[in-house]
Amino acid sequence: MVMHNPPHPGEVIREFCIEPLGLSVTKAAEGLGVSRTSLSELLNGRRGISPEMAIRLSIAFGGSAESWITQQAQYDIWQAMQGADRIKPQVRTFA
Repeated sequence: MVMHNPPHPGEVIREFCIEPLGLSVTKAAEGLGVSRTSLSELLNGRRGISPEMAIRLSIAFGGSAESWITQQAQYDIWQAMQGADRIKPQVRTFA
């Protein structure tokens, strides 16, 4: 079931992982083993959680890699559904 208007996972990471630990974006990026730019883009909603990032987040902050990917999928599906009325697939039967 898709959550109603879920937050971008970057917001969740910032609010529940980075801020409570008092980490700067630079320190969090170092700890995750990613560039500051990559983490900043994720935190600001300009990048999604990849499977590799999901594993890094799981190791660093807990939760399963699957739960991080699920958050990203829920966000992506919600965003896509906002324009679903513009999606007009060509349905064909194959015989």
